Amino acid sequence: PKAHPTMLSRLLTSRTPAAAFSAVAAPPARSFSSPSGKSKAQRLNDMLTSPELEFIMEAHNGLSAKIVEETGFKGIWGSGLSISAAMGVRDNNEASWTQVLEVLEFMSDATSVPILLDGDTGYGNFNNARRLVHKLEQRGVAGVCLEDKLFPKTNSLLEGDVAQPLADVDEFCGKIRACKESQSDPHFNVVARVEALIAGWPVEEAVRRAEAYRQAGADAILMHSKKKDCSEIDAFFKEWNNRHPVVLVPTNYYTTDTDHFRSLGASLIIWANHNMRSAITAMRETSKTIFEDQHLKRVEGNITPVKEVFRIQGMDEMKEAEGKYLPKK
Repeated sequence: PKAHPTMLSRLLTSRTPAAAFSAVAAPPARSFSSPSGKSKAQRLNDMLTSPELEFIMEAHNGLSAKIVEETGFKGIWGSGLSISAAMGVRDNNEASWTQVLEVLEFMSDATSVPILLDGDTGYGNFNNARRLVHKLEQRGVAGVCLEDKLFPKTNSLLEGDVAQPLADVDEFCGKIRACKESQSDPHFNVVARVEALIAGWPVEEAVRRAEAYRQAGADAILMHSKKKDCSEIDAFFKEWNNRHPVVLVPTNYYTTDTDHFRSLGASLIIWANHNMRSAITAMRETSKTIFEDQHLKRVEGNITPVKEVFRIQGMDEMKEAEGKYLPKK
């Protein structure tokens, strides 16, 4: 006896036009361009090469990313410290790169401004790093910042006698080249983060590494320092002579006036972890008040109304869509 046709064979032999299936199955196209037609990656590249000092702000999930964009920032820093803290784990690559990638997808979908990911060491060797670039591009992330330390990384701002072993310069240059040669969007940005000053090396070593990474194809150099003043950064700029864009993270030397960074010729400032830290402060205060009072009277007037949460989530668009697509009663 002949076998009954399978569901797949029925579909394959159906006379229903193929376009009918594709019209139902195809997801909406994702756009990573602005009204100007520039991709997110190109807009981040414009910031890195701008003659004016530019700024990006930390975010660690879709909500904080939307708040950063609504505030007016032109770009977002996907902070490794903040994302790991939001997950409740340490900033030592305890969160896998795919878990970080999932957070970045929500952040990218929720916003229209470019995101620069704090990609630690690239989560492995050149092969892991170039695959990361491929996956970030798929999600519309504009760039990745890679640091020249060993995997798993150690956070640069830890106090005390903490070992900060650096990667071999040639190995890290190969990682940069692999990322640049693997990217699909010519404007995707690879920022090389120099950790020599963090590890206790002199400025000369920081300059040597920065120049090697520039020649390897990095789009910008992030020069990192954990000193409480700007002396190391000043010394670097004196030797660097503005040969390539420089990104700064003044988390520790926060008392330095921003105009000083302008006078040095810095390209981009990253406010690196302050939304996460302010969220901790606010959540602790709210939790403490409710725990002590056992009611909400002192809290409700000091927190965001639920109506505002709905607005940030885009519930107005949902109501419009329901009116358009749901059957009328």
